[in-house]
Amino acid sequence: MTQPLDASRARPLEGGASFSLGNRLFRVVWMAAWLILARFTPPPLHGWRRLVLRAFGAQIGGGARVHASVSIWHPGNLDLGDQVLIGPGVRLYNQGRITVGPRTVISQRAHICASTHDVNDPHFQLQLRPITIGAQCWIAAEAFVGPGVTVHDRAVLAARGALFGDAEADGIYAGNPAALLKKRQLRAADPA
Repeated sequence: MTQPLDASRARPLEGGASFSLGNRLFRVVWMAAWLILARFTPPPLHGWRRLVLRAFGAQIGGGARVHASVSIWHPGNLDLGDQVLIGPGVRLYNQGRITVGPRTVISQRAHICASTHDVNDPHFQLQLRPITIGAQCWIAAEAFVGPGVTVHDRAVLAARGALFGDAEADGIYAGNPAALLKKRQLRAADPA
């Protein structure tokens, strides 16, 4: 994972860069590649989009489905488990690493943000704060998961909820800031 530049030297508030030239060039190539190779592909071509993501350094599990309209800041900072679904319009702002466990659904237009700034630093230093979303979670439509958050297995964040602290396993969260509403009660799976 590329670390941000020292804000006291790079001075991003005065137009300086937050990341190295190499990082910025990689992201230009990445954005062009996603636009040309994946952005306008039909919905069923998940396998092709997995291939494109892997070619740029993402760790993508079998059967993961990433929609063409997804925005990914840096594929090398992305780890998706088996059978993950990343819905239309999702924004994975992964300056810091984002890890998503198997069989998790991130619904349309959700925003997952793995970085923040030091509000006490006069130079507003960028800080990478990785996010981990466990197995069988659901991040519903237009929800926000903030920097450094861990969403434990099977937790749910309701539509338009904003999660700034960790979510416990099987918890159902809603609101801004999101609060625990109740525990999830999964029924036994039907035999196949």
